[in-house]
Amino acid sequence: MRFIFAAITVIAILVTASASDRLPDPLAAGWKGKPVCEKLHDDDAHRVLRCTFPPGVGHERHFHARHFGYAISGGRARIDDATGTREVELESGSSFASDGVVWHDVLNVGETTIVYLIVEPKP
Repeated sequence: MRFIFAAITVIAILVTASASDRLPDPLAAGWKGKPVCEKLHDDDAHRVLRCTFPPGVGHERHFHARHFGYAISGGRARIDDATGTREVELESGSSFASDGVVWHDVLNVGETTIVYLIVEPKP
């Protein structure tokens, strides 16, 4: 039984690593060939991105390293990831922290432009 658990763990790690090797990061990912994020700052400690999504604009499938997010301007978004599809309401001024995302894609399904910051610490 331990062997099966260990094998499943190794497979999960390999799938996670290979997904991030193939997918773009949030800066490289765009929407229909156009960028949605811009780099505001990049140094030895962290990178800061501002991502802007007018209504009907999304973010193609991508991965995230560990990061902190802050919603400058909120709205309604549809998120697809390994757990399924859901719609979320992102409140202006809200924040979140993530240990990383293997993959997801996002679409602004609301009537307002969503703008948020991503702050990625560097190792």
